[in-house]
Amino acid sequence: MCSYKNYLQVAFGLMLGLMQGVTHATDYVDVLDLPAKVSPLAINSSLSGMARAGERVIAVGQRGHILYSDDAGKRWQQAAVPVSADLTAVNFPTATQGWAVGNDGVVLHSRDAGATWSRQLDGRQMGALLVKHYSTLASAEPGNEQWPLLVAEGQRLVEQGADKPLLDVWFANDKVGYVIGVFNLILRTDDGGLSWTPFQDRTDNPQGFHLNAIASTGDALYIAGEQGLLLKWDDSRRRFAAVPTPYQGSFFGVLGKPGEVLVYGLRGNVLRSTDGGHSWNALNTGLHVSITAGLIDAGGHYRLFTQGGQMLVSQGSGANLQLLRKTTPTPIAGATQSADGALVVAGSRGVRTLSVDPALEP
Repeated sequence: MCSYKNYLQVAFGLMLGLMQGVTHATDYVDVLDLPAKVSPLAINSSLSGMARAGERVIAVGQRGHILYSDDAGKRWQQAAVPVSADLTAVNFPTATQGWAVGNDGVVLHSRDAGATWSRQLDGRQMGALLVKHYSTLASAEPGNEQWPLLVAEGQRLVEQGADKPLLDVWFANDKVGYVIGVFNLILRTDDGGLSWTPFQDRTDNPQGFHLNAIASTGDALYIAGEQGLLLKWDDSRRRFAAVPTPYQGSFFGVLGKPGEVLVYGLRGNVLRSTDGGHSWNALNTGLHVSITAGLIDAGGHYRLFTQGGQMLVSQGSGANLQLLRKTTPTPIAGATQSADGALVVAGSRGVRTLSVDPALEP
């Protein structure tokens, strides 16, 4: 049987535990309000998105880490970032102006080629933004059944909080751009991110599939998503229209030139079209591992990178992909080419620089 002294010890222990819990609770800071920690280990952390800002190379990844290099990836500096949310993608339409997106609906903007960043939007604001936008449309068109559904979707975002990731970002210039993410989350800005317009009603995506990647081929703008979803901007209809494809697995990226587009994704699948997406050819990659990054190099050659660290190359057009070599022992999630022609890739172990094959140099 416990003595009175034992009861006092238990009670004291419970009180101490509660006090510690309160202390820990008051110490908690949301990742959207916690600046990314500057660390010499950031270069080896998991990085997923890459871009060029003029001659500068930019990489983004976990815990709000953004790194930049001015010497083709030999040395890296860590940018000042106001959040520590995981970042997924980055895009620079000009040499100085860029945007990065990530978890918790965060949208960051840089005016100085990626050295410093400010927050323009996050998931705490996004739900209310949708509710306001679609409530206005519902009032203007009371007979349109679409608007109340989208108002309810916005309300769910408000109730669920900032937990919806943005997966990609693309800007045509320093004013017009899109951010996309899970469950058909898509917003457009026409003023460089000062304001955002929900675009859920402008996509042929009734099932609300995730939107994984957005990219321009020079003459068309595409969005690739899960379960074979591919959308293409239709300027006459002012919406992203569905493009039928023969593959029903997830696409992770879009790559192309005027008159040619490649979409790539799960299990080594790559589709190619030369007629604006009206017909497709499946390319033989010889791989069954997912393709997760791609670029068109300075010589005009397509380069695709996989979860297994492989690189596929197609010289000139994208018609004939060949497995060139295993580039790294770890997955590659992002890739770009530096000003001096070196390939810079990012993955679960940070950034690496690869030399371009002499036979493929421009």
